[in-house]
Amino acid sequence: MEAAGLLGLAAAALLAWGFLRVWDSRERTKSQEQAGVLGDGSRTLLVIAHPDDEAMFFAPTVLGLARLGHRLSLLCFSAGNFYNQGEIRKKELLQSCDVLGIPPSSIMIIDNSSGGWRVQGQGTSRFRIWDFPDDPSVQWDTERVASILLQHIEMNSINLVVTFDEGGVSGHSNHIALYAAMRTLHSEGRLPKGCSVLTLQSVNVLRKYISLLDLPFTLLRRQDVLFVLTSKEVAQAKRAMSCHHSQLLWFRRLYVLFSRYMRINSLYFL
Repeated sequence: MEAAGLLGLAAAALLAWGFLRVWDSRERTKSQEQAGVLGDGSRTLLVIAHPDDEAMFFAPTVLGLARLGHRLSLLCFSAGNFYNQGEIRKKELLQSCDVLGIPPSSIMIIDNSSGGWRVQGQGTSRFRIWDFPDDPSVQWDTERVASILLQHIEMNSINLVVTFDEGGVSGHSNHIALYAAMRTLHSEGRLPKGCSVLTLQSVNVLRKYISLLDLPFTLLRRQDVLFVLTSKEVAQAKRAMSCHHSQLLWFRRLYVLFSRYMRINSLYFL
């Protein structure tokens, strides 16, 4: 029995080694392909709904685009003030972005906590911010979101936008509103020439919480862009998420340990 057990372990180890060899080879090839598809040194805009989205969902994309030499900026549509923590969460976002390599000058946060006109970040634009509360029960107006996105894209000469897909990863209505707005701009041909849109693939609950074990399922499916973090980059992503102290309740600590989005991002072009 012991011999059979050892043989089983050896076979599993051999299969794992073979898989990682094949994946590593494929990943090197895919990195070269993605460098061509995504362009070198692109001006890329990450569009999120709340502080912590950048680390909780998009860290593999942010770090992967950095590998490809992209100049990344971030537009956050709320300060995350659902529990009256907006001021704290804005500071946490800036700290997290610092870990991920996004400078403060490239971050804009639309803050609706004051109930008036207020934008924190680079640029001089002003938006009607009370239209975008951090609240899953509130439907953000698609045309207003689209108008702000288009203005920001044109003002900063953006040629790649990254945001959520139609599932919003977690199903949050604010996430889905960003996709709806980008979809509208894309389908109506309103985006500047040469501006592409990448959306982050939502997966089912089982796949979402099996961490790196989701990689075989991901590789068996089509995606336009795939980012998989190294162990060093995973530690960096976790440091970024740890900046969001106000959000680190017990279930989010489990999320950091088990979610595939802390290691893997698969994305599709609109």
